[in-house]
Amino acid sequence: MSFWLRIARFLSAGILLLTGCGYLPAPTPALPDLGAVPDFQLTRETGAAFQSAAELKGKIWIADFIFTNCPGPCPRLTQHMKHVQEGVVGMDQVKLVSFTVDPLRDTPAVLAAYGKRFGADPARWYFLTGSRADLHHLSKDVFHLGDVAPDLEHSTRFVLVDQHARIRGYYGTSSAESPGLEPSAISKLIEDSKRLVRESN
Repeated sequence: MSFWLRIARFLSAGILLLTGCGYLPAPTPALPDLGAVPDFQLTRETGAAFQSAAELKGKIWIADFIFTNCPGPCPRLTQHMKHVQEGVVGMDQVKLVSFTVDPLRDTPAVLAAYGKRFGADPARWYFLTGSRADLHHLSKDVFHLGDVAPDLEHSTRFVLVDQHARIRGYYGTSSAESPGLEPSAISKLIEDSKRLVRESN
């Protein structure tokens, strides 16, 4: 066995030993790939048409579902989304997307006022409306968050999507009946968003 081969094996064994003993951090596992988000067309809070293929191509984005006259979890969800907005300041490739589940009442003007109330940056945070069928399809079949009930009960989870339009994580609880977030869920969401930014560079 050559001298350099023996050195390489010795160093490899040392690294494995240090990792196993906790002296070196174990490699962080990759974020899961949980399915693709196909292109979709809806309407922005500005009244303009929104085409995901144009607006979100190559972007990392976070999605949630809300409605503006919600008396329960939605204001808290939107406040959490504002914290995400603050947590990724300076990262122009990270976008935020809030879908309404109440398109009859949540007109573009209503969504614009709601976004302004929460300090949403219109350059990076979109509030989208469209037909009830399209929004239900996105919630149930694309993001796998379940049905939007007739009483507007909906999932309270956030969804992280990477620059290839692949779902990479869910954060929070699955039902409006239990709207609280898991411990440190928003911090983890921000951390994972930054991780995807680093991996995309």
